[in-house]
Amino acid sequence: MEKRPFSGPKKRDDARRGKPDRPFDKARPKRRRDDDDRSDDGRPDKGEAGARARPLSTMPGVEARRAVLEILDRVNEGATLDDAIARTRPFEHLEGPDRGFARLLATVTLRRRGAIDHLLGTWLDRPLPKKSARVMDILRIAAAQLLILETPAHAAVATSVELANERGETAGYASLINAISRKISAAGVEAFQKIPARTDTPSWMWRAWERSYGPHGAKAIVEAHRGTPPLDLTFKPSENLEDWAARLTEAGQDAALLSPATLRLTKVSDVTALPGFEDGAWWVQDIAASLPVRLLGDVAGKSVFDLCAAPGGKTLQLAAAGATVTAVDKSPARMERVSENLLRTKLTANIVEDDALRFKPQEKADMILLDAPCTATGTIRRHPDIPWSKGETALTALAELQGKMIDHALRNLLKPGGLLVYCVCSLQREEGEAQAKAALARHENLERIAIMADEIGGYEKAVTRDGDLRTLPSMLGEKGGMDGFFAARFRWNG
Repeated sequence: MEKRPFSGPKKRDDARRGKPDRPFDKARPKRRRDDDDRSDDGRPDKGEAGARARPLSTMPGVEARRAVLEILDRVNEGATLDDAIARTRPFEHLEGPDRGFARLLATVTLRRRGAIDHLLGTWLDRPLPKKSARVMDILRIAAAQLLILETPAHAAVATSVELANERGETAGYASLINAISRKISAAGVEAFQKIPARTDTPSWMWRAWERSYGPHGAKAIVEAHRGTPPLDLTFKPSENLEDWAARLTEAGQDAALLSPATLRLTKVSDVTALPGFEDGAWWVQDIAASLPVRLLGDVAGKSVFDLCAAPGGKTLQLAAAGATVTAVDKSPARMERVSENLLRTKLTANIVEDDALRFKPQEKADMILLDAPCTATGTIRRHPDIPWSKGETALTALAELQGKMIDHALRNLLKPGGLLVYCVCSLQREEGEAQAKAALARHENLERIAIMADEIGGYEKAVTRDGDLRTLPSMLGEKGGMDGFFAARFRWNG
């Protein structure tokens, strides 16, 4: 029987496990008056949370770990990993290998956080106080280096201790961090490898997937989340993918053809350095994310609204196929990225910064692609922060919003006889299959148009019994998997 995910450090018998080097409940050491209170960018920092035990360490490698610690802080506060990286000042100061290492360390720490916490619990006699959350993150960072990245023990341990000593709130735990890090180095790898894959998944997600896809299906999903995902490139219809595969291979990539428009790469470190980036021949888009657009069929000359369009992969697909596209999204920052990609790929679309629920154009569209806001649990392998930043309570609110968006699109935005493709990058049935069923029940003039496997590249397993699209991270497992997506196609006869 598999163990449940570790939810907190467990109490162990001191005689059997050994006492920690420093009691958890011992008062924090008093700070000296000459302590240098600085924020992570070197400026004075006010408040106890920013109190420094001593000036920032200049030990090689600490700067990168310091950046990772702040990234994890921001994720704990609800930020996505990408946003946390973009807003972390210490990360901006990193260059070259240090920058790449920090991004990788933050990613794997989040990807394997459940298993890391489970293992740490075997060496923690009692839970750390809530105010010591940074101590737990330092331990996670140390463990990720030792267990996953195979960082030399002296480097992982020493930098973790230095990181702890930089702040008054963590300095009192430096000896504990040192002791546990050394135990992980000496005996943790074998134990870590035996921890069940489901441990990296919050229990509410696991239960939902087990109900929806069965025990074996759920296990396949969480195992797929453990791996590093490949990079998929969607090419313009005018490009010859065989030529591009050869060109990318010459550039040191391992390029594999996934569909008539998609190549998969596995060794990418810098997307902008790949052949074809500056020329705008392609854009980054997971194979699963490219499938919903195909459900609209021939869009050439048709007016199409791409609702909730950012980051813009589907907008580019539609524009490249000859559609007259109106891309709608309420995020100015994300729409700026869409505009940049349109410029790079030399494609055109009408950009509208507006809430999809308030959007009321002068003319209705022939077709609508609604990529609704969702929990995004289908993209966990690319966004490992999701299990720790999205809670079960968000699901109800998102499902209600999705239903409203479907209703608004049908009643106010789509021409009679037009097609609506509703999609979400979610594994939760409440956001996918249940939404399709509910929409049909609410609208008697709505007709489901069943999807055929040949429309989506022959992926028969991705077509549900009802004729909808359902991809799972475990699909194409031998080739690196794919994101989890749901899509349903409707004709509006209103």
